[in-house]
Amino acid sequence: MKMNLKSISFAFVAGLLLLSGCGKETVKNSGSGEGAKEKYTIGITQFVAHPSLDAATEGFKKALEDEGFKDGENVEFDFQNAQADMNNTQTIANNFVGDKVDLIFANATPSAVSALNATKDIPILFTSVTDPVGAGLVDAFDKPGDNITGTTDNHPEGTAKTINFIIEEAGAKTIGIIYNAGEQNSEVQVEEVKKLAEAKGAKIVEASVSTSAEVKQATESLVGRVDAIYVPTDNTVVSALESVIFVANSKKLPLFVGELDSMKRGAVAASGFSYYDLGYQTGKMAAEILKGNKKPSEIPVELPSSLTLMINKKAAEEQGLEVKQEWEKIAEFFDGE
Repeated sequence: MKMNLKSISFAFVAGLLLLSGCGKETVKNSGSGEGAKEKYTIGITQFVAHPSLDAATEGFKKALEDEGFKDGENVEFDFQNAQADMNNTQTIANNFVGDKVDLIFANATPSAVSALNATKDIPILFTSVTDPVGAGLVDAFDKPGDNITGTTDNHPEGTAKTINFIIEEAGAKTIGIIYNAGEQNSEVQVEEVKKLAEAKGAKIVEASVSTSAEVKQATESLVGRVDAIYVPTDNTVVSALESVIFVANSKKLPLFVGELDSMKRGAVAASGFSYYDLGYQTGKMAAEILKGNKKPSEIPVELPSSLTLMINKKAAEEQGLEVKQEWEKIAEFFDGE
């Protein structure tokens, strides 16, 4: 069909307007394309400071850096520590929403729950969460919520491997477990440990705390009543683990834990993974969202990618547990450095 000059000009202008409109939509959520935001703000809410959670936060930031989000250049991190106070987690989350951050990184279950209570619009990436379904964060691992997804620290075989080792290899018949009953993630683990121990004919003695200041007294209450102590990935107790180690060393009670980072502090053994790596996984997921490649609802919740049983020989000696040479076949030895 033949077109005159006026028609061609109109079509050209219309085409430019159409392209212009498409371009705005394309770059709206992009972290690198033309028209992308010059700097993104990420709110980091961490329940408490301890080596595992700290490592997860560092891994998260490193993954974003590797994906082109440089701290101080095109991304700014607003780090907030709730200091193990449930009320603080909600205040922090509400402030992030008021500040209109671009994404929230929630490190540990209480922080993630508060973030989801505060917003249904801002993307939330969680990590160090033991039971995201039970905590009400997601409906299912493969179908997370509209604005939330992340990584869990509950490897399907992790707790079972540790409890089986305590009973079958360390010979414990009665195991003391210290936890904060106010942490949903700990309640889930305690119930799992009970079932695992009962199936092996062992007994569990509980010692619950409300704050980290109660941890030493709770540990002392187990002396003379148990053959070993197990501390799950409970943020309140792990943040005060030195109190548990002090009692375990002085009373020759082998201490087992739910994560590898506590090995450096003096626990005998754990079956776990690197929280740095778990945080790194979460950071890669966050990068996909900031780049506009995916929505949180399109990214399934991920599990830790590895699992290792580790034994601290020095701690075993201090806590009265003889290390068997054949354990080399089932575990890695940690030299304490």
